[in-house]
Amino acid sequence: GPKALAEILNRTGKSTERAVLERLDGHDPELAEDVRNKMFVFDDIAGMTDREIQMILREVDTKDLSTALRGGSEELKQRIFQNVSERVGMMIKEEMEFSSPIRMSDVEEVQLRVVQTVRQLEEAGQVTVIRGESGEILV
Repeated sequence: GPKALAEILNRTGKSTERAVLERLDGHDPELAEDVRNKMFVFDDIAGMTDREIQMILREVDTKDLSTALRGGSEELKQRIFQNVSERVGMMIKEEMEFSSPIRMSDVEEVQLRVVQTVRQLEEAGQVTVIRGESGEILV
């Protein structure tokens, strides 16, 4: 299924990944999007560099970020708060604490929008998404 294909593609080279997804887009665009959504998820942002996280934060609305972080891992929350000013961090924390409860499906929808922003930045060559459990060292 889509999850297994996403795991396989996470371990292949970028050209293989692109070729498979382009071909899948031609046959079943909905399935191709489902696979893409399983290849890189919101919590994977925690593994990116500070510079890349800051670039993402410039593109994402603060309100969306506070909503998305409600369902994020503690590691991701820490990385985000390390990369924003103290004032912005306080605003996000207040928004998360004092806003009314929100359905998890709505949180996941906002997380998906953030992931799509990351994909756009990757396509533009502004961030590098490392998929899978790559032991490669970046220099």
